[in-house]
Amino acid sequence: MRFSWIILFFACLLSQPILAQEAPFQLNEGDEALNFKGIDQNGKSFELYSALEKGPVVLMFYRGFWCPHCNKQLSQMEDSLNFITERGGIVVAVTPEKPESIAKTVDKTGASFKIIHDKDLSIMNTYHVAFKMEEALLKKYKKWGIDLDAANGDNGPNLPVPATYIIGQDKKILYAFFDPDYKKRATVGKILQNL
Repeated sequence: MRFSWIILFFACLLSQPILAQEAPFQLNEGDEALNFKGIDQNGKSFELYSALEKGPVVLMFYRGFWCPHCNKQLSQMEDSLNFITERGGIVVAVTPEKPESIAKTVDKTGASFKIIHDKDLSIMNTYHVAFKMEEALLKKYKKWGIDLDAANGDNGPNLPVPATYIIGQDKKILYAFFDPDYKKRATVGKILQNL
């Protein structure tokens, strides 16, 4: 009996650092969206709350130009951009990749909406989507020709869960898509349905 208590004690002790780390978690419909500022791919400043004065904002997080799932999603958003703007929506994508890498994303996807370089991961941390890649996975990525240090610069091996949020003009989240499986994304249909 005493032995089982000792095992339980050490199991709890070892789990403490894991529990203490802030892991990505989903914001939900009705939650208040916090303000953020950034610079887009054209060098223009963006502020969420100022944009919300004009209409609801579709806020997307993507991983990088090297991610085919991200490129597909961004291309689909660009193809359907007129449908979104007709409903008053404003599309903004946030990424940890540096501006030079964002230029590659624009070349691959034709994205004309705002793409914000998340300097210091401040936006990703505000929206609780940031996580650090494990060393073993980083090594695999490098074998596949993906160097996150080169793509992200000072942001290093940090990525977002590719979440999508629709934020209403009252600063509340109208729609939330959050799935740690990077292959799963919010569809344009769902976005239009919730605008």
